[in-house]
Amino acid sequence: MASPDSNYLRDLLGYGRAAPDPKWPGGARVAVQFVVNFEEGGENCILHGDDASEAFLTDVLGAKPWLGQRHMNVESMFEYGSRAGFWRLWRMFGAGKIPVTVFGVASALARNPEIVAAMREAGWDIASHGLRWIDYKDFTLEQESVHMREAIRVHAEATGERPLGWYTGRSSMHTLKLVLDDGGFLYSSDSYADDLPYWINGPKGPHLVIPYTLDANDMRFINPQGFANGDEFFAYLRDTFDFLYNEDEPKMMSVGLHCRLAGRPGRAHGLARFLEHIAKFDRVWIASRLDIARHWHREHIGLASAAPRIA
Repeated sequence: MASPDSNYLRDLLGYGRAAPDPKWPGGARVAVQFVVNFEEGGENCILHGDDASEAFLTDVLGAKPWLGQRHMNVESMFEYGSRAGFWRLWRMFGAGKIPVTVFGVASALARNPEIVAAMREAGWDIASHGLRWIDYKDFTLEQESVHMREAIRVHAEATGERPLGWYTGRSSMHTLKLVLDDGGFLYSSDSYADDLPYWINGPKGPHLVIPYTLDANDMRFINPQGFANGDEFFAYLRDTFDFLYNEDEPKMMSVGLHCRLAGRPGRAHGLARFLEHIAKFDRVWIASRLDIARHWHREHIGLASAAPRIA
């Protein structure tokens, strides 16, 4: 068998057969992590200077960008997320004092100081979700760098501190390099590659990647072959959790939520059922991504020496 190509810029091996014991607090079998994406006011819209309306992740199935026009239905769905959906999720998680990470688009945070105040009041980890909720695949390195620097500045102004976590989502081949070059993030999450955090090495030393999820995610309510109702959402989350809980090695489970999606009552009901389900188990650590990052930095920095180098 040929030896792996050291110049191949992907890691297909990962932990392999020897996944580390994450040593979750309290001997937890699963670290459960909830993400609330806050994008409302940062999406494509000609009011924001964009060429066309938004067409991604709304209940207008099969939506197309409208060049030079506002799409009033789409705009109102995003408005639902900030006007109603966010507050429903905020109350649900607040009732159980459940840690949450926000993937917050900087321009959206800046437009809604009342919501930012509520996030801070709850002690949520507010990670950066970029300057705008747009697709960065066609940006040059220089263009995306400008957006990242501005996202950090606007985020710090809106929340009172610079972000320690980063997730672009609609990312480019330049995104990870820019995160590593910045050097100020405790973690980033533009990866779906593992059930545990992992290290990579960049020009400023080890960097922690905490993978995210698009399967245990409410975006599947509006994707083909997705969730038809709250029961299906609950069933998928429950099955994911139960399987991980009973595996030989402890793992992490991410749950992705959007204010305009899971904030709708029928979908929120499925989430509420899942919160009730995991409350029945003792060996569960519900944590923010920042909690997990700090734990991994403290307990597993030694793994960084064997991590791949990313230029």
